[in-house]
Amino acid sequence: MTATTTVNPVLRVAPAAPAEAAAYFRASLVFHADVSDVAAALAADGDPGFVVLDSRSTESWDQGHIPGAVHLPTALIPEQAAQLLDRGVPVVTYCWGPGCNGATRAALALAELGYQVKEMLGGFEYWAREGFVYDGLGTGGLSYSTVARCRCC
Repeated sequence: MTATTTVNPVLRVAPAAPAEAAAYFRASLVFHADVSDVAAALAADGDPGFVVLDSRSTESWDQGHIPGAVHLPTALIPEQAAQLLDRGVPVVTYCWGPGCNGATRAALALAELGYQVKEMLGGFEYWAREGFVYDGLGTGGLSYSTVARCRCC
């Protein structure tokens, strides 16, 4: 009788070597920030050293947005970014949430215009889920059934 070894789905592809993994995760942090880190930086005294940009539609912005964020829908970035943003200040983009790539598209548009940019993982959805304060009409809380469509792309 021959014994068979079954490899589980997690280890079917072996983990990377530690140095390779460190390089990958370091590179990821160059491009991303999470909502908790953004909130902590904004709550600290003084200038956080970056500006937050909401790339969603006006309807979504009106429903709720991060206090102090700049509203600039992705489609308007090429024509309005220079009027609203300083090229010397890094930009952190966000959209609705992880199921939307609007923040990625906004970050790409800004990078192509010469801005330093990071994407906020989780977007506004996770900002609200974590209980951080937001401005807008959605003071009763936002849910999938009440939130305006993103329309960020």
